[in-house]
Amino acid sequence: MCGIVGEINLKNAIKREIISEMSRMLTPRGPDADGLYEGDCAVLAHRRLIVIDPENGKQPMRFGRFVLVYNGELYNTEDLRVDLIQKGYEFEGHSDTEVVLKSFAEYGERCVELFNGIFAFAVWDEYEHRLFFARDRIGVKPLFYAEINGGLVFASEIKALLRHPQIQPILTEEGAAEIMLMGPARIRGSGVFRDIKDLPAAHFGYFDENGLRIKEYWKVMAKLHSESFEETAEHTRELLFDAIRRQLVSDVPLCTFLSGGLDSSIISAVAAEEFQKRGEILHTYSIDYHQNHQNFHASLFQPDEDAPYVEQMAKFIKSEHTNVLLDTPQLADALNDSVYARDLPGMADVDSSLYLFCGEIKKKFTVALSGECADETEHTCLHPLIQCGFVRICFTPSVVLDKR
Repeated sequence: MCGIVGEINLKNAIKREIISEMSRMLTPRGPDADGLYEGDCAVLAHRRLIVIDPENGKQPMRFGRFVLVYNGELYNTEDLRVDLIQKGYEFEGHSDTEVVLKSFAEYGERCVELFNGIFAFAVWDEYEHRLFFARDRIGVKPLFYAEINGGLVFASEIKALLRHPQIQPILTEEGAAEIMLMGPARIRGSGVFRDIKDLPAAHFGYFDENGLRIKEYWKVMAKLHSESFEETAEHTRELLFDAIRRQLVSDVPLCTFLSGGLDSSIISAVAAEEFQKRGEILHTYSIDYHQNHQNFHASLFQPDEDAPYVEQMAKFIKSEHTNVLLDTPQLADALNDSVYARDLPGMADVDSSLYLFCGEIKKKFTVALSGECADETEHTCLHPLIQCGFVRICFTPSVVLDKR
């Protein structure tokens, strides 16, 4: 998980120190490195969590007339790299960042249709004085923006945008209703605060002398299912296993969540098998609560405890397992911090549990695969706190309610 921020203004001067301060707010997203690009009409900044190619993945990254800031992960990096090499491109390293940048140089806006992954990125064209920015199909990676003073400001988090002196934390009645009635979900495109918008999933945009233009590039399409049960099962297995294996690429330590449920058990089993092929042992993590066994009561929502299934799966896949035990006072004490991490109110003790759980994992691992909330819609529950297992701990300014 990384953080990106930038401002484009073709008419008025951009203050570098403001962008630097906005970038500083994203340090928990990218504690390993930072960089800044300053052009005639654009200032871009990046905060990096190093996962792939520490030396050659530095950002902002430049190629010819294009400058990129990118937060994400491509799972078809090597396929795209081979294609670009055949077209005459050369590569200095093996990061997906370089592949994203040169894919844009080759294909322009069509590059997003080729990407298999999760991403939010912006590319500044120095010749055309035009910004291109885009977000992945499901909206896993966040990207917020605001139009101010004849320009455009964008960032990975709301709290970073709120460090800009021209963006005020004014909450509209609609935004308050989203928090109170829909939370943690939001209306598509809403940044809750009056001046802030959320680039919708599967959309890209341009900003230049003609203003801002947003376009949808992908949507889910309903089609008649023609496969047999056996074909469907095999196809699903093929897609699932391929997705898991593609996400095991990392230059830093990687582990998995293991709750004993179907989603995390499948992910951990496939990962463990791949680790064993390399002569390595997969580390798995689960969460439990003080005196949960003594106080557990079965219900339709939770008919069984997780712990027995966790133990069976860890033993079956031969993983090195760690159980993180939390107590109620800890959860209560972490509520404020988990809200700060989200930028907005979320799911109370669920958020503080994830916050504390990820904090323990981060002591040894940078990346974790998880089936957490696989049955939830889009990214409404999980991604603000944990994206691919990365911990995010931040703070947000106070809020003013706008009654207009």
